[in-house]
Amino acid sequence: MKLNSLGNSDLKVSEICLGTMTYGQQNTIEDAHQQLDMAIDRGVNFIDTAEMYPVPGRAETQGRTSEYIGTWLTKQQRDKLVVATKVAGPTSRMPWIRGKDRKLDRPNIEKAIDDSLKRLQTDYIDLYQIHWPDRYVPLFGAPAFDPKSDRETVPILEQLQVFKDLVDAGKIRYLGLSNETPWGVCQFCHLADSLGLPRVVSIQNAYSLLNREFETALAETSYRENVPLLAYSPLAFGFLTGKHLEGAKENSRVALFPGFGSRYSKPNVEPAIREYVALAKKFGLSPTQLALAFVRSRSFVASTIIGATTLEQLQENLDSVNVALTPEMLAEIEAVHLKYPNPAP
Repeated sequence: MKLNSLGNSDLKVSEICLGTMTYGQQNTIEDAHQQLDMAIDRGVNFIDTAEMYPVPGRAETQGRTSEYIGTWLTKQQRDKLVVATKVAGPTSRMPWIRGKDRKLDRPNIEKAIDDSLKRLQTDYIDLYQIHWPDRYVPLFGAPAFDPKSDRETVPILEQLQVFKDLVDAGKIRYLGLSNETPWGVCQFCHLADSLGLPRVVSIQNAYSLLNREFETALAETSYRENVPLLAYSPLAFGFLTGKHLEGAKENSRVALFPGFGSRYSKPNVEPAIREYVALAKKFGLSPTQLALAFVRSRSFVASTIIGATTLEQLQENLDSVNVALTPEMLAEIEAVHLKYPNPAP
């Protein structure tokens, strides 16, 4: 398992990161601990969670994922692991998180970090990420930016000042972004550099064969600001495995929670998947191996976040590190992409 540097930090993270958002919903605490053990045994040192997990978000399960990880974490060598979590931004859909507003001001951020530390049973978070911006931006497959949807926001400077205090207090080591835009990354970096505040070291956005918008929207920003990508949904909710081509697979996230992966119901998604599945077969790979190896091959990706509900799925995901795509394979992937560009942005 290769280790990569995360921005200008001293963090070295495994090229595969274990995502955990199913723990407490689709996975039991026993499942979670077995997955964590397997991943660590295979060289993974990077674990990602969030205060709102598991998903879909529900009042009765919120925070359970971190609690499952915490009971496991107390039995590990903490300094050998990179633990990442996220603070939820404003939303009207989850009123059970931190009261009525959930904006990223000092009271909300401080409560979020303290609650996460307690659930995870640790004294510090290695990478603390803003799950989505405090300001309005189109998210999770939403339509294009609409100025009419703009709203009041906590200034980025004010957010950074709170995060500096948390770094100084030893509660977090480094700051990251998630579901962020080029403008947002540049603002965070400029203010940090100008005023001696914590600089973001990563950005966690969706990236897969079905959604390569990062390449044009954020790749230059990522390179010039040294803010590498932590790619989430590299298998596009499992669609890139091909398992949903004849209908939602029984007991899958898509079957259990209809509408949860709505961005993958767009017109060109299915034909694109069929071509990628055929391409994998042509080269003697599983569709999972092709999809994960592609994401891992990108120069701007520091770690690929995988999630699984079974140990068999996790094993296949971990085995993908042994696959290196050839120039011929990459050229054929590009041909499919030109035919079906970003069908699920």
